[in-house]
Amino acid sequence: MESETALVGRWRSLATCYNTVACDLDRSLQEAHGLSMSEFETLDRLVEVDCEKCRMQDIAAAMYLSQSALSRTVARLEKHGLVERVMCESDRRGVFVAVTEAGRERHAEAHKTHIEVLARHLPVPVS
Repeated sequence: MESETALVGRWRSLATCYNTVACDLDRSLQEAHGLSMSEFETLDRLVEVDCEKCRMQDIAAAMYLSQSALSRTVARLEKHGLVERVMCESDRRGVFVAVTEAGRERHAEAHKTHIEVLARHLPVPVS
């Protein structure tokens, strides 16, 4: 079994890597596209599922954000016309989020930056 010291060292290395990449993503996406990393990730999830609308709770479950943090993120995206909220007709407590055409366009532009940053920090190992 791995020693506790080695295990903690691996955890710290992973956390440092994540923080480095996340800070660069946040800065690069904000400067080039006016999006935070969380806003981009939300758009990315919505575009990736390629459906007309998604339940807020399903997006939150798939992401690292709490329900309240996702709600604030969606509110910022909605304010800029990148998504819209739609109430569920069969369950008034349910809220759907739909990406707008402007949101799809911003995502397409920002996706290139996202991939560039990831490639810079997470190069593919040579076999």
